[in-house]
Amino acid sequence: MASYSEMTAEQLAEQQAALLVRYNDYKSRELSLDITRGKPGADQLELSMSMLDALNSKSGYTDCNGVDCRNYGGVIGIPEARQLFASVFDVSMDEIIVGGNSSLNMMFDTISSAMGNGLLGGEPWAKQGRVKFLCPCPGYDRHFAICEYFDIEMIPIKNTPTGPDMDEVERLVQSDPLVKGIWCVPKYSNPTGITYSDETVMRFARLKPAAKDFRIFWDNSYFVHHLFGEDVKLLNLLKECEKYGNGNMVYMYFSTSKITFPGAGLAGMATSVENVKAITHRMGIQTIGPDKLNQLRHMKFIKDYDGLLAQMSRHAEIIRPKFLCVLETLEKELEGFDVATWTKPDGGYFISLDTMKGCAKRTYDLCLDAGVKLTKVGATFPYGKDPDDTNIRIAPTFPTLEELELAIEVLCVCVKLAAIEKLLEKAGK
Repeated sequence: MASYSEMTAEQLAEQQAALLVRYNDYKSRELSLDITRGKPGADQLELSMSMLDALNSKSGYTDCNGVDCRNYGGVIGIPEARQLFASVFDVSMDEIIVGGNSSLNMMFDTISSAMGNGLLGGEPWAKQGRVKFLCPCPGYDRHFAICEYFDIEMIPIKNTPTGPDMDEVERLVQSDPLVKGIWCVPKYSNPTGITYSDETVMRFARLKPAAKDFRIFWDNSYFVHHLFGEDVKLLNLLKECEKYGNGNMVYMYFSTSKITFPGAGLAGMATSVENVKAITHRMGIQTIGPDKLNQLRHMKFIKDYDGLLAQMSRHAEIIRPKFLCVLETLEKELEGFDVATWTKPDGGYFISLDTMKGCAKRTYDLCLDAGVKLTKVGATFPYGKDPDDTNIRIAPTFPTLEELELAIEVLCVCVKLAAIEKLLEKAGK
C-alpha cells in the first residue's frame, strides 16, 4: 500500500470510505474502553495479595532493630525499607528516606518547602521572583501539574533518544538564576520509553547552575520495569554528582506503586546526606511518621532487592503480551501509510504515538466518539499545549488483552481517518 501522502484525492476518498465503514461498525457496538492512564491491571494487583497476610501476632510487629512499628516515630522509614531503597538506588542508607505510598507527594512537598522556606538555608523561591522549571517533553503530566499549582513557569525542552537536549539544558541552567529545577524520568521515560545515556547523566552531574538552589528532580519510577531484551542500565546520577561536588543538586525518587499496590505502596528518595538531614528536620515537624506497618508488611513480602526483581519478573509476564499487542497492531494497521510513528520501549508503562502533524486532537475526538478514551491530547506537554498537535500517550496495562486489542484497532482507524481529512483539506477537497 502506498503512503497516503503519495495518493491522489480520489484515492484518499476511497480509503476514507472504507475506513468509515469500520469506524461506524465500532461506533455501533457502543464500546467503553479506557487506555488513559498507566494503572496496573487487576491481574497485576493479585500478585501482591498475600502481602496483606504478612503481619500477625506470630510474625510480630517489630522492625529489625526491635522497634514496635505500631507506635510513633521512625520519620525516615524502617531500616529494612531504607536498605531496600538503598539497593535500588545503589547508595548508602544515610542517603535514603522512605515515606508513604506516593513519590509524587514527596516531590510536591520538596517544592512546597523550597517555595516557602528555601533549601539548605537559602532564600525561599517564592521571594526570588517567578521561578522556572525545565520540562523535557513529551513528559509526565503530573509533574507539570505541580508547577502549575505553584505558578512556576515551565520551559519545554525537547526529548531526544538519549535524554533531554543537554545543550539547551546547560544554556538555560547556567545562565538564568531563576531556573530552579528540571523534571526527569530517566529510565523507560513517561511516555517515550527512552533511557538517558551515560553522556547525558554525566552532563547533568557537571552542571554549573547560576542558581545555587537549583535541583534535578530525578523521578526513577520505572527503574525496574523491564520488559524486553537485556535490561538497560542507567548511570547513577547521585554518585556522578558527588564526583563534582554537586551531591546536593539531585533528588532521586522511586516507589512501589506499580510493584505492589498503587494505593498502598512505598515511596522513597535518595539524595545527599546534607539534604536528608534538612528534609528529616522538616518531616519531624510535618508528620509523626509514615505507615511503618505498611513498610514492614512490604519487607516481609518483598524481603530484599532480589525479591523485588522477582516480583517485577511476574509483572513483566503479564504486561509483555499487552505491549506486544499494541506494537503488532500499530505495525499491522499503520506501517507504510506514513501517518504515524511510535516508540518501541524496552520497559516502562507507555508507548508514545506521534500522528501526522495537526492530527492528534482530531484522532482523540474520533476515538472518544467511538467509545475509546485516550489520555487527553497535550497532557504530555507543559500547560497541555502540544505545539505540533501530534503526541498521543498509549497506556496498555489496565485493560484486558482483548479490550486492548480492540482499543488499538479503533485508535489506528482514527489515526488514518484524521490523516486523510488533513490531506484532503490541504488538497482543497
